[in-house]
Amino acid sequence: MARYTGPACRLCRREGKKLYLKGDRCFNTTKCAFEKRPYIPGQHGKSNPKKLTQYGAQLRAKQSMKRIYGVLESQFAKYFEEARRRKGVTGELLVKLVESRLDNIVYRMGFAVSRDQARQLVNHGHFKVNGKKVNIPSILLRVNDVVELIEKSRTVKTIQSSVEAAKNRGTPSWLDIDFDGFKATILRLPNLEETQLPLDVQSIVELYSK
Repeated sequence: MARYTGPACRLCRREGKKLYLKGDRCFNTTKCAFEKRPYIPGQHGKSNPKKLTQYGAQLRAKQSMKRIYGVLESQFAKYFEEARRRKGVTGELLVKLVESRLDNIVYRMGFAVSRDQARQLVNHGHFKVNGKKVNIPSILLRVNDVVELIEKSRTVKTIQSSVEAAKNRGTPSWLDIDFDGFKATILRLPNLEETQLPLDVQSIVELYSK
């Protein structure tokens, strides 16, 4: 399945919740499309809201998480199988896996306003991991890995503006971010509560367990 390239706000409306796909714009109630039209897209979306079945709710939970992190169906299924294989709570492990993606780390560092922008920056080779230049957004990082912006990219205006916004907004406690050095070290991976996202991982586990 190809990656979705349509309006991001339409995905929020489809899931019936804010997915925070457009960075700071999502926190501005005057600009957020979901705030203006909090119903599913389509001709009858406003007039005929449907009550979800249990399966429907589980499916929407999975779709929401996939869309938040920009993960395709096959990738997400692999993450779930890996989480189920490991020792621990499957839902929490699933969250840690998707949060450890390089594009997500770049976004959490504050060097991009959204995960989609972070994915583009990584694709274009703006970052190094442990001193080695990488261009694969989906690689999974580990504790103590260091993500660094390459030197020639440190004057890119979009990155500079993102960094300034991140300084004012605050950064995750599980990352040791050195804004002056344009890098961050992963201290640990976040738990579900620390993501501050509308994730229903229990429903996802139930869906895949059928």
